Amino acid sequence: MASMIKNDRLLLSYKGKMIYTYCESAKKEKGNTAMKIYIDFDDVLCETAKYFTIIAKELFGIDVPYREVQFFNLKKTFNLDDEQYEKLMEAGHLPENLMSYEETPGASETINKWVDEGHEVFIITGRPFNSYEPSRKWLDEHKLERVPLFCVDKYGREACKLNYAYNMTLEQLYGMTFDFAIEDSPAAFEHVMHFEGCKVAVFNRPWNKNEELPDDRFVRCEGWKAIDRLFEDYCEERKSNDI
Repeated sequence: MASMIKNDRLLLSYKGKMIYTYCESAKKEKGNTAMKIYIDFDDVLCETAKYFTIIAKELFGIDVPYREVQFFNLKKTFNLDDEQYEKLMEAGHLPENLMSYEETPGASETINKWVDEGHEVFIITGRPFNSYEPSRKWLDEHKLERVPLFCVDKYGREACKLNYAYNMTLEQLYGMTFDFAIEDSPAAFEHVMHFEGCKVAVFNRPWNKNEELPDDRFVRCEGWKAIDRLFEDYCEERKSNDI
């Protein structure tokens, strides 16, 4: 992936295709109304956990219905040993499986609306770095080709730091600023807490429903319609504060 500044925009190119987001100077065109948005991938954009329950049953005969997935840690949810967990994660991140994950209703429609309104949107995933290619392809096929994707080792799973242009360290992530974030994983709440003043939509899932939220910036949302309402309300609040 390469980048350049042109006409007050940050242009990101991947395999000859241009992907862009507004840069900081472009925010000035909308005053202070343009938002910088962080969006997680799995179980926010697509129904990953539902597919992992199917894979666990196929591989090990372990039948845990989606609504009974109590923990974000799938090793704990399915009561797997280390070898089984490795097999599960390997199978779940095979390109053909990643490409088959169903879009969460309303995701691409809402995100494209935000992009059209001039907001900066970034997909920040904790998927393995080597899953970038099928993940990027999934986004493109779901009409999210304008949104950049970055892989971050959110959960300490990467054995080595591969020097891909589209991966970043936690330190680099913490150096960014975001106004609005969408996450489902309690294990990732600590990461988005680094973004000062950032409103966080918590995508309601079985593994976070009993989790105590860190502070009042975190708001539970039942799907993308609720997330969009929260986002619009927050935009209005920011506008009012700027008047």
